[in-house]
Parts: sequence; C-alpha cells; structure tokens
Amino acid sequence: METTAIVLLLLVAVVISGALARISRLPLPLPLVQIALGAVISAFGNFGVELQPEIFFLLFLPPLLFLDGWRIPKERLLRDRATILELALGLVVFTVIGLGYFVHWMIPAMPLAVAFALAAILSPTDPVAVSAIAKRAPIPARLLHILEGESLLNDASGLVCMRFAVAAVLTGTFSLTAALGTFLWLALGGLFIGWAVTWITVIAKNWVFRKFGEEPGAQILISLLIPFGAYLVAEEFHCSGILAAVAAGISMGYSEQSGQALAVTRLRRNAVWDTVAFAANGIIFVLLGEQLPQIVRGAVHVVRDTGHHDVIWLAIYVVAITAALAVLRFLWVWTSLRFTLARTTRRGEKPYIPSWRLIMAASLAGVRGAITLAGVLTLPLIMPDGGPFPARELAVFLAAGVIIVSLVSASIGLPPLLKNLELPPEPSQQAEEDRARVAAAKAAIEAVEHALRDTAAAKINDLYPEAGARIVEIYRQRIVGWSKTGDDGVHARKLEDIERRLRLSALRAERNEIYRLARAHRLSEETARKLTGEIDLLEVRFATE
Repeated sequence: METTAIVLLLLVAVVISGALARISRLPLPLPLVQIALGAVISAFGNFGVELQPEIFFLLFLPPLLFLDGWRIPKERLLRDRATILELALGLVVFTVIGLGYFVHWMIPAMPLAVAFALAAILSPTDPVAVSAIAKRAPIPARLLHILEGESLLNDASGLVCMRFAVAAVLTGTFSLTAALGTFLWLALGGLFIGWAVTWITVIAKNWVFRKFGEEPGAQILISLLIPFGAYLVAEEFHCSGILAAVAAGISMGYSEQSGQALAVTRLRRNAVWDTVAFAANGIIFVLLGEQLPQIVRGAVHVVRDTGHHDVIWLAIYVVAITAALAVLRFLWVWTSLRFTLARTTRRGEKPYIPSWRLIMAASLAGVRGAITLAGVLTLPLIMPDGGPFPARELAVFLAAGVIIVSLVSASIGLPPLLKNLELPPEPSQQAEEDRARVAAAKAAIEAVEHALRDTAAAKINDLYPEAGARIVEIYRQRIVGWSKTGDDGVHARKLEDIERRLRLSALRAERNEIYRLARAHRLSEETARKLTGEIDLLEVRFATE
C-alpha cells in the first residue's frame, strides 16, 4: 500500500510540475521545476524511496529510448549522419577518456575505472531537457535535429562504455582486445535483436488482426511491450538491451509506414505514448529531487576520503566537471568542424562557416538529464567480495549535480547566444509536400471513381454518383491549389489556411452545441460522446495540417 501511495504521489507531482512550468515567469525548463518539486516533497516527508538499480533501469530506459528511436525523423538523421555519428560516437569516447582522467586527477580517492564509469554516464545528452529549454529559447531547427539524433545514439554508446568501466571495477582487469570483441557482440547483437523483436511482433500481430479484426487497445499494449521485450531478450543473450530498445524503436518507425493500423489506433496510441513519456521523464526528475538530500548526505561522508573537510568542495567538483564537459564538447565540435570544412572545400563546394556563437550554443546545449540519472543509479551497490562499490555515493552526487548545473547553464546561456543568430536557410519542403498532397488527392479521386463504377454496375443506389461528384470536386480544387507556384501558390495556401481556421471554428461550435444539448438533456450521453468523438477526429485532422 505504501509503494502504491508513493507512485501516486510522484504522478501527482509530475502533473503539478507541468502546471508550474507553464505559469512560471522565470525561464526555468520543466526538468528543473520537477527537481525542485521533488526536493520540496523530501523536505516535508521522508518517504525513504529505495531505488533498485536493475528495476529502475528496466522500467524507465527501454520505453524512453524506444520512443526516441520511433519518432526521430529518419530522413534528417540520414542527412546529418556524419555530424551525428561524430558527436554520438567520437565525442563519447573523447569525453570518457578526457573526463575520466580529469576526474581521477581532481579526486584521487576515486579509482580510475570508477572515474571512467562516471565519465561514460555523463557523456549522453538528454533531448527532453534540450526540448524543454528550446521552448524558452528557440533553438534553430537543424541544430535541434542534430542534438536529438546525437542523444538517441550517444545514450547507447555512453551506457555501453559505462558497462565496460563497471566491469573493470568489479573484476579489477581490463583487456582492450576483449573489450572490442565484447563491444561488437553487444552492439551488433543488440541492434539485431531489437530489429528482430519488432519485425516478428509486427508480422504476427498484423496476421492476427487481418484474421480476426483489429483491437486498438491490444495494438497499444503491444507497442508498450515491445521495448521491454527487446531489452530483456537482448540482456538474456548478454547483448546491449539499450541498443536493442533503440533499434526496436527505429524499426517500429519503418514498420508503421505500411499504414496497416487503424486511424483511431494511431490517435489513441500517440496519446498513450505521450503520456508515458511525460510521466516517465517527470518521475525520474522528481525522484532526483526527492533523493537529493540523501545523495548530498552520502557525498558529504565520501568527500572526507578525498582529503577535504569542507562541503564546498562538492560544489567545486560539480562546477569543474560541468566546465570540463563543456570544454571537451567545444574542442570536439570545433575540431570536427575543421575537418568538415576541409572535406567540403576538397569537393569544390562553398562551405558555410558558422560563427563562434553557434559552436558555443552547440556546446552549451549538451544538457544532461534522465538517461544520466538512470545510468548512475545502476552502479552496483556492492563488490563481489561484499564490500561497498568505491565512491558510489560521490559518483551519484556528481552526476546529479552536473544535471542541475547543466540545465541552469543552458537556460541562462542559450538565449543570448541564439539571439539574432544567422544560419543558412533550411531547404524548403513546401514543394515536396505539395507534390505529395497532389499525388494523394489523385489517388483519392481514382478510388472514388472506382467505387462509383462498382456501385453503378451493381445498381446499388442512385445517390452514389451525386455524392461521388461532390467528393471528387473537393479533391480537384485541392489539386489546383497545390499545383500552383509563385504568387498564385502563396495565395492558394493562404486561402487553404483561412479555410482550415474556419473549419476549426465551425467544429468547435458544433461541439459546444452538442454539449449544450446534452446538458439540457435533449441528447443522450452515448450519442453526445459519439458525435464529439467524430468532431475531435476532424479537429485533430485540420489542426495538424
């Protein structure tokens, strides 16, 4: 009963944090509000939440990574693949080595392998935290896409590096040859298992639904189970469950392009996954705030082993590590940019030379968040000989402190860096969108005409030709508008946008009238629910155009 009450309290805290973040006049991203709310909860009640590393890792990471892989725009991921891979793989290794030695030099009492594990945990960036900051200080679209792609891949690479470092701590040995072989098995096995689990599941469920009909609730539940299934199967074969969850999400994105799911299934599933992502990310940050006093107390005891007796050294460590992360990221981005410009020049193209502000923004936007916290909490509690894991409490505190300081730094530093920042124009996708709309409209006209020929041959109803003509005329008007270019095309799109707004106003008026009739008991509740559901679907359709 106590566990249930704690879970409900955390969910209520997540809801309240969302409201506080919206009404707050301060430029605070949502994760910081949730951390603060968790600290308030801890101050007023000691709930003694004990986080089991394996359970915490299993519950939170697979669905979050799966959803990132599912929803990330694949074409943008491929377009900037070189930059993303340089950040997601090269920068992670550079950070692990550079920060690991720096932390061990700064805190000699922390073993080098533990310092490497901490550096690996701190290497992944968090897209949720960056997106929350972007709402307060809009980040250029392409930079945001690169950061999202980087965070999708560096989660896996950073956590895999952490796994090697922890293994070195537990066994006391490290072999580069064995590590490379293990890494290949972890990576390739995890990617294959994630892909296989998704495709086998999708093929099986599509066959069942074709035979017996589709149930939206079952579809949604299957999508929720896939990341956990991929993770557990991969771990059973000693592969990377993290990479399996990512690969499962990417595969799910491609499988969805078949369009076999019902429209109502997609609408409901998107709503469920939005809720799951919001709740999972929120609970992680609220838990960080709730655990913060306990983390600080543990770190205070450990810091005395470093030769310091003043607690201020904890803050110095956190600030120094955050600054080192930013410097390492800046050096890597600047060096990587030099090579990119050289390759562009060799191809005979005119390179775009970004300003130092853009490089600084890319460095500062590397915010740590949920993945870092989830990763550091999975550090083992005890060694094989029964002794405590060395400097675990200090590592957890340093990771938590870096999360908070990086969020604050980005919230303060990004707005002035991004203000009036000039970037090369993004290629317009309007022509591509118009061509797709025209093709879809032509396919719709062909389908209607085919249906009319079938009904005419069967002599089903004389009203079909009239109804079909009205539908075909709507599509033909759209084709004319989408096919125009220049000023005529702009005029047609403005006209369509006005029509969309009027349709939305009309739909809202319809819904208000249905609610009025239901309140006056002139319409049954069942009928009102059916009619408002239809209007909601239409409103979603027009609102997302």
